[in-house]
Amino acid sequence: METTTALGEFLRTRRAQLRPEDAGLTPYPGRRRVPGLRREELALLAGVSATYYTRLEQGHSANASDGVLDALARALRLTGDERAHLYDLARPARPGRTPQHRPAKARPATRQLIDAMPQVPAAVLDRGNDVLAWNALGHALLAGHLDPTAPDRPADRPNLTRLLFLDPHTRELHARWEEDARTAVAALRLAVGRYPEDRRLAQLVGQLAIQSPEFAAMWARHPVRDCAVGSKSFRHPLVGPLELQFESLPLSDGTTHRLLLYSAAPDSPSAAALALLTGTLGTGTAGTGTLGAEWAAEVPAGRE
Repeated sequence: METTTALGEFLRTRRAQLRPEDAGLTPYPGRRRVPGLRREELALLAGVSATYYTRLEQGHSANASDGVLDALARALRLTGDERAHLYDLARPARPGRTPQHRPAKARPATRQLIDAMPQVPAAVLDRGNDVLAWNALGHALLAGHLDPTAPDRPADRPNLTRLLFLDPHTRELHARWEEDARTAVAALRLAVGRYPEDRRLAQLVGQLAIQSPEFAAMWARHPVRDCAVGSKSFRHPLVGPLELQFESLPLSDGTTHRLLLYSAAPDSPSAAALALLTGTLGTGTAGTGTLGAEWAAEVPAGRE
């Protein structure tokens, strides 16, 4: 993945979001060919020469100082996540950030941990949202139509972002699909910026850009956001509506793996529905292959 191109793209998208008037500038005279700030205007706001900024945006000027990057972040009114992303793109070769080429595996102790929480939907994810492991309830909630042992086989391993855009069952599961899709794209952008040499991330982006016009449109806007906590609304084919909180917790084991956990508010309808889904795990309805038929039956006509 060409980081300099990504840096220029990011800067251009953020320039396009600001008007000169919003930044307290008098617009340059003449017809404006592009929306938002011109390069010269952003350079003025950041206190650098227009020539230097142009070279930076075009990828011809490496090793920008902290002062320059901070000035650009202020001028562009970047969020904390966007500022971190700017640094990642401007300085891709950071010590300790090695590319991930071989399929990852969840540690046995981590698998043991999530299996010890039978009433909590849980999954272990890698940096690109591949599912490395899930407990029975996590499988039943997120992808009951898939083989529960699929995370054990790298060739068949589910990827939550790929499922969100390309799998009709997963799309129907997410009641706020567009919001969840934007969140997933923003998180993937952050991961790609942090690990520009990771071929698996590049392959995922390429596949989604080709097979999903919706992904391609969202990706082109270059959204960036760390999505470690939040809420999701599900339309589960077995237990109906679920409003769940999620947390994505990094594991302190020297990997870039994360623990994804879901919970429902106590004594809420969602808590009751989650308990009902938990109850199906001992009946053979979930986690044994028959759930796949239930999911398939619930997908509306025309979604396949």
